[in-house]
Amino acid sequence: MGIATAAIAEDLAPTGVLRASINLGNPVLAQGTPQVPTGVTVDIAREVGARLDMPVELVCFDAARKSYEAMAAGRADMCFLAVEPAREAEVAFTAPYVVIEGVYAVPRDSALTTVADVDRAGVRIGVKRGSAYDLYLSRTLRHATVVRGEEGVGAFRAEGLEVAAGIRQPMTEFAAAHPEVRLIEGRFMQIRQAVGTTRTRRPETVRFLRDLVEELKAAGFVADSLRRANQPDTLVAPPAA
Repeated sequence: MGIATAAIAEDLAPTGVLRASINLGNPVLAQGTPQVPTGVTVDIAREVGARLDMPVELVCFDAARKSYEAMAAGRADMCFLAVEPAREAEVAFTAPYVVIEGVYAVPRDSALTTVADVDRAGVRIGVKRGSAYDLYLSRTLRHATVVRGEEGVGAFRAEGLEVAAGIRQPMTEFAAAHPEVRLIEGRFMQIRQAVGTTRTRRPETVRFLRDLVEELKAAGFVADSLRRANQPDTLVAPPAA
């Protein structure tokens, strides 16, 4: 390992083990179990460790907010989160490696037919607490109300809400399994998933992560990883501007 790489390794993972926070609650990004996680975030974490010539510990959670909290508390060195203003004050992000969509589900007989219809008084939207779409909708909605639960779909069903919000892939599966529910056409947001570390890291460390993400996108690493996880490779984010 060169002097520059060794300095980055020491800065990013001062314990000598790269602890990567993995969110198993997002099935696009990670699958499997806490004991044997798989998916694109796992592959990227291991590649970062390989480049820095250090072992990797995968610290798994079932929600993005828990993944973020672990890094903020010093229990993880890097994370995989959606880029959101509420997080950027504490997290130094790379450009996105994948971009996924947030969509709405409604009862099949609902009068809500477009994304714009949802933001009206009296509409309650179930979201997963602390998710990227929770943060986004809490920031942007003017009339509708956000109802937080351990799972947005769970709150939607348990409380008889008008709308559920979530990630396109699992929401599509949910609608297919429940004929009484349909998706509203189109997306309400793009969710830009990126690698992050704390802003206490040196600029050279953050630059290393940013450059590596761009390399992995361009080389087909991210696309290959998505395909192995049975996810569409069309989710790969474009090159950083």
